[in-house]
Amino acid sequence: MLCTLSLGKHLKLLFQYSNVIMDLRDILLKIKNNETDLDAAEDLIRGMGYVPVSDIAKIDVCRSQRTGVMEAILAEGKEPEDVVKIAQAHVDACGRVLVTRLNEINVKLIEDAFRPEQLKWGKYKKTVVVHNGTPVPRTGGVVAIISAGTADITVAEEARIVASEMGCETIAIYDVGVAGFHRLVGEMLKLRSHKPDSIVVAAGREGTLPTVVSGLVDVPVIGVPVSTGYGAGAKGEAALLSMLQSCSVLAVVNIDAGFVAGAFAARIANNVARAREGKNEEAQP
Repeated sequence: MLCTLSLGKHLKLLFQYSNVIMDLRDILLKIKNNETDLDAAEDLIRGMGYVPVSDIAKIDVCRSQRTGVMEAILAEGKEPEDVVKIAQAHVDACGRVLVTRLNEINVKLIEDAFRPEQLKWGKYKKTVVVHNGTPVPRTGGVVAIISAGTADITVAEEARIVASEMGCETIAIYDVGVAGFHRLVGEMLKLRSHKPDSIVVAAGREGTLPTVVSGLVDVPVIGVPVSTGYGAGAKGEAALLSMLQSCSVLAVVNIDAGFVAGAFAARIANNVARAREGKNEEAQP
């Protein structure tokens, strides 16, 4: 998600809201006096800006430009009314915002506050992108999202939407866990035909699927333990430990950390896409 503020509006927000060590005037004077270059000044300015929402939040309006990963609103633990306020302020400032870990009250208030065409929902309405029509530039990166079971889809969807909001094409393959391994075999042709640059695999219970997938492909695989399952090792603990003990090459994020997995996979895919584009340009006569 790219910050879409015009330069004038961006500078106005910086003047009005920034809590800075060096104010904007000092930076501009340093440019004028040739005491700093444009790249260094741009880095300083990008690190300055945030927009306060009453006394409850400070929106990092240029996180995506600074880090390549958008700021998201974690609805869990927040008052539902505050989630709406923060989302509206973020849309006003940057055009788009991702909201995760929604409950039924969150869904109702968001649907009441925004028009249907402003909302892009994940499956089961646990994740939503609120936007004003501002598009996400496509990067050429490709991320595959796989879930072991249907119960793991909510976390997988969080990862999928994050990767999509970071400009990647996404391929979703759900409910192909090792209890019926032939289901994955049937989907491997689809997976290979899309040539993903990275793969996220969400799995609960014993968490075997990420290890299996990483042993079948030649691209980075990120395993997401999911807090499904019961009894010994419940709440994702068995899945986490199993993935950490993987005998194939596998990166592992925290339990239910779909956002982190999606962002990490998209960073990989976007860097691969940039390298691919540069290589294609070099190959042209």
